[in-house]
Amino acid sequence: MTTAYAPRRTLPLRVEIVRQFKRRRTLVMFGLLLALPWILVVAFSLGPAPAQQNSLRISDLATQGGLNFAAFTLSVSATLLLVVAVALFCGDTVASEANWSSLRYLLAAPVPRDRLLRQKLVVALGYSAAAVIALPLMALLAGTVAFGWNDVRLPGSGETISASAVLPRFAIVIGYALVSQLVVAALAFLLSVSTDSPLGAVGGAVGLVIVSNILQAVEALGSIREFLPTFWNTAWLDALVPALDWSGMIKGAALSVTYAAILLALAFRRFRKKDIVS
Repeated sequence: MTTAYAPRRTLPLRVEIVRQFKRRRTLVMFGLLLALPWILVVAFSLGPAPAQQNSLRISDLATQGGLNFAAFTLSVSATLLLVVAVALFCGDTVASEANWSSLRYLLAAPVPRDRLLRQKLVVALGYSAAAVIALPLMALLAGTVAFGWNDVRLPGSGETISASAVLPRFAIVIGYALVSQLVVAALAFLLSVSTDSPLGAVGGAVGLVIVSNILQAVEALGSIREFLPTFWNTAWLDALVPALDWSGMIKGAALSVTYAAILLALAFRRFRKKDIVS
């Protein structure tokens, strides 16, 4: 008996997950993310001890304990390394198929266009989330092993908060880091369905972040800077203060989700009308 064609059964998530996992770029990127905290541990161990200052920077406190080290690692990687990881997973997913001339064969399977795009988006966001979560968790492990499990010292004032009080807030930090990367993921995905060049899609999303960071430093723009996609990226630091402040994170999350929704809607609209020739 012949099984009837069912669009919902085409391109199962498990198939796409395995296909993406076997890609060399996936293994290399996760290897880099998991190795970075240990590389930083070695760097701090070989370097001189931070000089005592009245105003402590987050880098000066990195060796004060596992949570301090994890916060430092996230702060130095969120603006570039995690951006590259998210842009890679979301920007390469469709463009690489077009570059290999396999996209038209997937649609000829036949896989409905919206389903193909949705499955690839879900898997790309899943790997992006895994990357954003894996780095701070590995940093927490590496920092605890190397520097112990101590109370958290705050940048600036040097005030101390118990580790048990900060640990639940670290989940908020990771959650906000995930949300703040949505705009990068959505732009990379839009570029991925618009070009046959994976490098162009990934580079375009990373370029947006670089330009946004440059404009963010132009104080003459005033309050306009608050609408830049990277302006609120460090708002997670407000979760590591004695009185938890949600205002910056709420604004940043709302901005990121809004941009992401618009960009993803454009991606689906673009893909529905695009002539697939490769």
